[in-house]
Amino acid sequence: MDQGGRSSDEEASLEAPVMNTTARLASFSTANPHALATILEASETKRIIASRDIFDASGIKLWARSQAVSQELQRKLLDRQLRQPLESCLRAEDGVTPHTLVKTLQAQLDQDTPLSTILLRHADKLLREAGQIPVHPVAQLLLTASQASRPESFKHAVQAMALNGALMIERGGSVHDLRLAMLCGLLHDLGEMYIAPEYGEMDADRTLDFQNYQQLVVHPHIGYLLLTQLTDYPPVMARAVAEHHERLDGSGYPHSLHGPQVSPHGRLLAVTDATLNVLRSQQPNLARASVALRVVPGEFDLQCVGLISKAALTQKTPPTRLSSSAIQTRLDGLDTLMKKTQDHASVLLTIAEAPALKEALNLAHHLLARLRVGWNASGLWSADAMDAQDAVELEAIEDELLFRLRAIHRAILLRAAKLSDTDTQRLSLLCEHLAIDEGA
Repeated sequence: MDQGGRSSDEEASLEAPVMNTTARLASFSTANPHALATILEASETKRIIASRDIFDASGIKLWARSQAVSQELQRKLLDRQLRQPLESCLRAEDGVTPHTLVKTLQAQLDQDTPLSTILLRHADKLLREAGQIPVHPVAQLLLTASQASRPESFKHAVQAMALNGALMIERGGSVHDLRLAMLCGLLHDLGEMYIAPEYGEMDADRTLDFQNYQQLVVHPHIGYLLLTQLTDYPPVMARAVAEHHERLDGSGYPHSLHGPQVSPHGRLLAVTDATLNVLRSQQPNLARASVALRVVPGEFDLQCVGLISKAALTQKTPPTRLSSSAIQTRLDGLDTLMKKTQDHASVLLTIAEAPALKEALNLAHHLLARLRVGWNASGLWSADAMDAQDAVELEAIEDELLFRLRAIHRAILLRAAKLSDTDTQRLSLLCEHLAIDEGA
């Protein structure tokens, strides 16, 4: 297999389970149960009404225009095909507005957070443009539901709006580019409303649970479908939302795009989301975000990464739990583990017969090789660079490496799909090396 990229057959095999799951979760001809549950919960504190009569596909009237949403609506929508998507038939009368966004953003700016270094120097411009962002009725409905029922998700959306905008300002973008970047940040995770809350990014993205991962990986594509089918936002914005978990080296999801296949706004949004993902961890600081963005060269846009790394240099980081030598010993052990797992995958490939097992093993070999080569090429943890690093950065490197190994584990399982009992056992033995206990 070419370690520099993936064949079209490989990409298709990876996308199949992702797109099958998407089809189940984002069919707007029926009411998505997770989105509906969130909207109904929000209706307990917000006035959400029908903006038009709601009919099923056969023409039976289910809900009257101007009628407030209630639990009764859920019963009537059960297994019904709809004439028009439910999201296009509802309106939040007292929901999120540009004024709400400005108020929420101001509250975040008033707090001392790791993002303050970046955001405060652009506060006036960010606040001014937040008040100009166009909020489509469908987006407003879902943002309102998020604000009322998933407040941490709404907070994350506003943070992404601000950080994505600040990075665009730093890059010298126009006012149009800035508003588009802020809109991308605000709406990038709308697709998460269509999966069960326990599978959302806040709980699943940095854990090992494969079931969570299967649900999580579809949310960028669901967001894309939502924005292209139910709103009039520009295609470039919907495309960026679809790409916010893609990586320039092809290791992202859901479509494993490479380099120029990822749009400029998608590249920016990927850095924003990855940074915020680190800042939601137990030790949130920009130094750790900088390590996560740099640790495998070629994943992210270097100009955007540089902006985060530059800001990280101005912040103090908390003391580490371990000495540099202790962390270096553990890093050496992890490198040895990766090499053994990679060699084991190579051996299994010589005896594998089932196409699904071969694809999973090829992917394991590719990802481990890319991680080892990239890690060493980065110079972050080489022996020659040790004197230039402190224990805090080394600890961040170890944490990121553990996360990457867990991500490889999930990707292998996703690629494998259905296997025979014998092949499942073989793959399980390989994955056991990657299922690392963080507390060990």
